Amino acid sequence: MTATIRQAAGSLLVVGLSGTELTGLERAWLKLVRPSGIILFRRNIAETGQTRSLLSESTSYCQNFNLRCVDIEGGTVDRLRDAVAPMPSAQAVAQAAIRTGKPALMRRHGELIAREALAFGFNTTLAPVLDLGLPESAAVMGTRAASSNPLDVVTYVRNFLAGLAAQGVVGCGKHFPGLGGGTLDSHLETPAIERSWAELWGEDLVPYRQLARVLPMVMVNHASYPKTRGGDCPATASAYWITTVLKKRIGYKGLIFSDDMEMGGILKASSIEEAVVLSVRAGIHLMEICHSPELILRGYEALIAEAERSAAFRKLLLERAAISRWLRKTRFSDPTARALSAAQLAALRDKVRIFTAEVERSAPK
Repeated sequence: MTATIRQAAGSLLVVGLSGTELTGLERAWLKLVRPSGIILFRRNIAETGQTRSLLSESTSYCQNFNLRCVDIEGGTVDRLRDAVAPMPSAQAVAQAAIRTGKPALMRRHGELIAREALAFGFNTTLAPVLDLGLPESAAVMGTRAASSNPLDVVTYVRNFLAGLAAQGVVGCGKHFPGLGGGTLDSHLETPAIERSWAELWGEDLVPYRQLARVLPMVMVNHASYPKTRGGDCPATASAYWITTVLKKRIGYKGLIFSDDMEMGGILKASSIEEAVVLSVRAGIHLMEICHSPELILRGYEALIAEAERSAAFRKLLLERAAISRWLRKTRFSDPTARALSAAQLAALRDKVRIFTAEVERSAPK
C-alpha cells in the first residue's frame, strides 16, 4: 500500500529543474518522486539538442503519459524567444485578426507556437490565456490577455487551440476563474478580486463555459474572490471553484492543473504541505512545483503523510491519481516529434519573423 501511495503522490506533481542538464541530486529525487511531468524555463533552454536531451532524460524518471511543459504564450511570456525568435502576444494577434477580418491569424499563432514546442521536445504549452484584459489588471497582465471582450477571447482561444491540436500539442487554458479583475501579481501576493458572482459568470467565465469541451487542460489561479461563495480562499485550494463551479456547474471534464504552488499567492495563505493537501481535496489533478527541490519533496511527503494518517484522504489520493492517469493517457500518449535539422529550424525562425511582421503591419498607426 505504501508503494502505491507514493506512486499516487508523485503522479500528481509536475516539477521544474535547475539548469540545462540534470544534476546528480535531481536524478536522485526524480527517481524517488516519479512525477507526471517536467516544466522547463529559459534557465533550462539553450538550444534544441540540449533541451530535447534534458527532456528525454528527465522524463525517463517520470510516470507514463507524461507532460513536457513550457510557457509559450507569445509576447512577454515566451520561453523560446531567445532560442528561436520573439512571438507576438495574444493581444497583438487577436487585435490584428479582428481588425483585418482574418481569424486564420489566430490559428497560425497556435500552429507556430506548437511547431516551436515540438522542435524542442515539448508536448504541452501552458497557453492560451483566457483572462479578460480589464483595466484593473492592465499593469499586471500587459498584453497577455487577448481582449476585454469575452466573446473575442472565445474566438481567439478556439482558433489558437485548433492550431495547437493540428500539430499534436496540448494547450492549457488559464487562469481559472479569471485574473482580469486583479490588481496584484499572484507570483508575489494573493490577489483579492472584488468582482461579484454575476460579473464573473457573465464575463470572466464565459470563455470557460463556451470552450469547456475543447480545452484539454485548465489551470487554476491563486486569487481569492471575496464577493462570492469562494470567500478568501485561493481558488487553487477551493472546492467551491474547482468542484462546484468548474466541474459541476460548467461541466468541465478535462485535466485540472494548478498554477505554480511556489507562488506567493498560495504560500502566503498556507505552507506547501497544507497547500498540496487542500488542492487535492478541492479537486486538482496535477500541481506544478517549478523551482525548489525542497518544496517538491515537502509537497510529495505531505501527500503521503496525509494519506497514511487519513483513510478518507488515501482513498481520494488514489482516486485522483487514477483519474489523472486516465486523462493523461488520452492526451499525452503520442511520441515526441523528430528533431529539426539546422535548416528546418532556420526556416521555422523565418516563419515566426514573417508572422510577427504581418501582425505588426495590422497594428493601429
